[in-house]
Amino acid sequence: MKNNIGIWIDTHQAVLIKLSNGDQTVKTIESHIDTKVRTPEESKKYGRFEGHYTTYEKNWANKKIQQTHHFLKKLLTEIDDCDAVVLFGPSIMKTILEKEIKNNLNLIGQLVGVFDADSMTENQIVAWVKDFYKK
Repeated sequence: MKNNIGIWIDTHQAVLIKLSNGDQTVKTIESHIDTKVRTPEESKKYGRFEGHYTTYEKNWANKKIQQTHHFLKKLLTEIDDCDAVVLFGPSIMKTILEKEIKNNLNLIGQLVGVFDADSMTENQIVAWVKDFYKK
């Protein structure tokens, strides 16, 4: 039987809808990606090391990249055994996940579409995925 998945994704979370044998399961995965610029323990926007001034921007960027990679890695393990995947959502994260899927040889043929969508309730997400796979 077909095992189809729909993923609504934004920067804060991903909602996975698995449709299999007429049953549906909904799973929410939090991203834990920090989107604020400064952390509470930092008192300045720069640091001084042996007469050199450096900013924390590179550290923030690296931290965000690592958190995003960890989030996408969790999502890729969730869709490992599916037959078809559709991605939709309001943010750029769906495009980043699309690139990760296309770079994964095991998942490259399973991606059936990437669509823009607004913020939705859980019931709207489930209805959208069911409607997509009925076509």
